Amino acid sequence: MQPVQDFTVEDRVSRTQYQYTLEDADSEELNRWVPKLVEALQALPELRDVSSDQQDRGMASMLVIDRNTASRMGITPQVIVDTLYDSFGQRQVSTMFTQLNQYRVVLEVMPEFQQGPQSLQFLDVRSLSGGQVPLSVFTQVTETNAPLLVSRQGQFPAVTLSFNLAPGGSLGDAVTAIERATREIDLPPSIRGSFQGTAQAFQTSLANEPWLILAALVTVYIVLGILYESYIHPLTILSTLPSAGVGALLALMLFRTEFSVIALIGIILLIGIVKKNAIMMIDFALEAERKEGKRPEQAIYEACLLRFRPIMMTTMAALLGALPLALSTGVGSELRRPLGIAIVGGLIVSQILTLYTTPVVYLAFDRLARRIGEPRSSTTSRESIDTSSA
Repeated sequence: MQPVQDFTVEDRVSRTQYQYTLEDADSEELNRWVPKLVEALQALPELRDVSSDQQDRGMASMLVIDRNTASRMGITPQVIVDTLYDSFGQRQVSTMFTQLNQYRVVLEVMPEFQQGPQSLQFLDVRSLSGGQVPLSVFTQVTETNAPLLVSRQGQFPAVTLSFNLAPGGSLGDAVTAIERATREIDLPPSIRGSFQGTAQAFQTSLANEPWLILAALVTVYIVLGILYESYIHPLTILSTLPSAGVGALLALMLFRTEFSVIALIGIILLIGIVKKNAIMMIDFALEAERKEGKRPEQAIYEACLLRFRPIMMTTMAALLGALPLALSTGVGSELRRPLGIAIVGGLIVSQILTLYTTPVVYLAFDRLARRIGEPRSSTTSRESIDTSSA
């Protein structure tokens, strides 16, 4: 049993939720190594219900022809193939026409002679001289194993291993455990393993996750740097983001929710939501410094007092908007809940911390800007020139 998702990224049907595929140009080598890997994966505590779609134990009958004996009797391999097809296949030999319909006549042996390999001993083959020769005179039947099906991926034979997660386990731990197991059994270089479906999407998103977050931070820094004409104050605003990330992770841990791709989207959304607290305060403080000539301590203190209510109103609006996602139930709720939990947790923690940390960081970076000689504003510079002239 497995839950049915609203939409899936799997391109194949398996017995469990996640898939891992092995492919090799040599099918015999692939069939030889797949049972070893399945046995190794079944021993991992992170996985459950490990199985494969390998079906290479089908019974097959091999007809071995004694070509010397057959040639002495004037029997060619093509005659043998035609006889076998006439017996166990279906061949149209005639068509019967009536006034209204037409009927095709299909030649085949009686059903009781199609039950197994023992039926071959009743077949006779016509030689070139016209005589009937029993098939068993110049052939020998041996039983062997043959694959019931040969799955392919990218034109190469492939076997798909399927697995579920252990109770309380995460997909990240399972991916790491499978990669470690493939290294420990020392798979040949010709066998290439890759995750499919949901596991492949998770692995791809995990590889791109640091670059996505870095791109978002760089974009925010550039926009804020252009807005405030400063290299320092954008860092003050970005300093509020770690508290949002910590809050989102704590909320996910508290509600025992996995850090999925949807939760990652929630953290990226927090980058755009949480920074508005610092923007409201710093924007007001810079205006007070540039236009009213106030000291940084006075400007940020007045900004905290006057901007407290707008900050609380915007935060509560965003928090209450995400609350239905976090509390939702029913079909598809497992996809929406991580997004809501990450946003609500990040907003609560960041709201509590940024009201206290933003003024401190603002003053620290303001001293740093003075130390490295960054111009504060044109108004402040003109006031200092007029004071020096006086």
